[in-house]
Amino acid sequence: MALWSSSCYKPLVAMAQFNTVVSPSATNADTPQRADLFAGQKSLRIAALADQKSRCFKRPKARFAARLAAVLLCGLAPGLGSTQTATAAAASINPATTPASAQAQAGQATTPGPNTQSTVPAPTASLTISADPVWFMADGSPHPQVAGALQVLAAADTHGLNPETYEATTLIEQFARLAQPDAPMATQQQRTELNARLNQNLVQYLSDLRDGRVDPHRVHQKFDVPPKPAFDARQYLFSALQNNTVAKALHDARPRVPMYDAVVKAMAQYRQLQNNPAWASPLPALPGRKLEVGQPWAGATQLAQRLILLGDIPAHIAPSGDTPAGNIAATQAPQAISNASASSALSGSGTTTTMSNTPAVYDAALEAGVKAFQKRHGLTEDGIIGPATLAQLNVTPAQRVKQMALTLERLRWTPLVSAPRMIVVNIPEFMLRAYDVMPDGNIDISLQMRVIVGRALDTSTPLFDEDMRFIEFSPYWNIPPSIARGETLPRLRRDPAYFDRQGFEFVLKDGSVSTQLTPANLEAVQKGAARIRQRPGPQNALGDIKFIFPNNTNIYLHHTPSPQLFERSRRDFSHGCIRVEAPVALAQFVLKNEPQWTQSRIEAAMTAGKSQTIRLAAPIPVVLAYATVVVLEDTVYFYDDIYGHDKTLAKALKMM
Repeated sequence: MALWSSSCYKPLVAMAQFNTVVSPSATNADTPQRADLFAGQKSLRIAALADQKSRCFKRPKARFAARLAAVLLCGLAPGLGSTQTATAAAASINPATTPASAQAQAGQATTPGPNTQSTVPAPTASLTISADPVWFMADGSPHPQVAGALQVLAAADTHGLNPETYEATTLIEQFARLAQPDAPMATQQQRTELNARLNQNLVQYLSDLRDGRVDPHRVHQKFDVPPKPAFDARQYLFSALQNNTVAKALHDARPRVPMYDAVVKAMAQYRQLQNNPAWASPLPALPGRKLEVGQPWAGATQLAQRLILLGDIPAHIAPSGDTPAGNIAATQAPQAISNASASSALSGSGTTTTMSNTPAVYDAALEAGVKAFQKRHGLTEDGIIGPATLAQLNVTPAQRVKQMALTLERLRWTPLVSAPRMIVVNIPEFMLRAYDVMPDGNIDISLQMRVIVGRALDTSTPLFDEDMRFIEFSPYWNIPPSIARGETLPRLRRDPAYFDRQGFEFVLKDGSVSTQLTPANLEAVQKGAARIRQRPGPQNALGDIKFIFPNNTNIYLHHTPSPQLFERSRRDFSHGCIRVEAPVALAQFVLKNEPQWTQSRIEAAMTAGKSQTIRLAAPIPVVLAYATVVVLEDTVYFYDDIYGHDKTLAKALKMM
């Protein structure tokens, strides 16, 4: 277990913030007093809570940090002198008797709320460090807003970041040490150094949160990320501190791109399943090569537990021959995030089913759940458990959390909203979406369709973005030299009739065209002095339309004469280019603002048998992206890392 656990930290935060108090005397530089943190009934409850929650931390240092966190978060805003009585302390903590400004300031420390300005005057600072935020009060005690800042750093894992990258535990310990009632006053140098460390880590956090930790070019993503508006992290923090809105400002700095918040929400739910006993051991081996309805299987009960927890089957379902499913698990639900049954606790201590002597059977109810699971994992939805489905069923929630963290990293630098209209292909999902970007950054999806992408083994589709500028109707296919030498020439030498069947012709170096299959022409292609192209027609590998976004890898979108391949669940069959399922619909989206291109005119140009290329009035960005996690309408989908890019990114992030 990590030294600092945000799940253990949050109850401390919630209770501590409720008890935070800022005394009107806190800004008086002439009365540097220490808060009596353990005075009063509520403060004693805080200490008890800290001691109780310290069991979440295994190492002594971590337990000490947990206790100090409560001390820190209760005592960030000084003002209760150590000589005050417990009665006075309790009275001052009570929100009913706390000055309104103090309540507002204490409330600002954590939960992001509406974008409003606090009425609390900016605290007086005793340090002057350029224009950097100053996290100490005039009397040398920590600023009340430190609580919100440290809470965000400690909960960095909710955004797929590592809290210890930002020294969360160390900073909490050090600020808490200063807040202890018997601690000596920190020197100005100590405060200066601690102030600088907090600023440095907050600036790094903002950079990682907004822009990512890895240069996409290092991990095979050749995106031309458009420049973002200038962002001065230190000035951003300075303004937030002045307005007493630090926690909200840090929350608002997250990327505003499609799906980001949905993945964060799903990741939090899967994190709660990490220690659930349903994943304590892998599912047992199948009785044969595959498992079908009616077959007994020792893993049926455990499978039911997992499918219920994931929301793929209702909680009342139980495998045949077993005890009622009410005993299977305490909850379900990341699959459908809005599922009402997800309101149950998602702790890892749910009960497990007691096996009866009757062998559990893979029945129709479990088959329905497996079909739902298969749909969410890019598998053939046949309800049969084979090696591929079993492998996905054995992926643990902790592994899914890491997978979602990688997706969040990609979302930070994939240019998904760089123009008013976008076309995005998600390679692992084998899907294309065309959408409009709204002024508020949300998207309106006009079109989605299945696609076929490059083979994972040897001709993977590269990841990049370029502007679509042309459409070619009834296109020629100029066979790339590598394909011509490696595939087409050997085939023509074995089967000369293949030349006429496919409608091939030679284009010689001088531009002349030859329709004769001769040894000289074959040799010219072999030496690079000629090329082979395929004439427009029903056999053309590009189908009847080609969408061109000029790039140095010669990748484009096109139709196909083999539409039956779109029915496959895994669709990496091409040489690298992307075959689209609904070319007419895509052309209508691309030509939406050119009304002369009606559907009938588009279809006529596609079947004319004569090549025609048009230039688009306005280019449209095409993004070839890579996300193995997708959240659609509150349902989480996972896909295979077919090109190994997740593994490469995890290594770059040192997550492996």
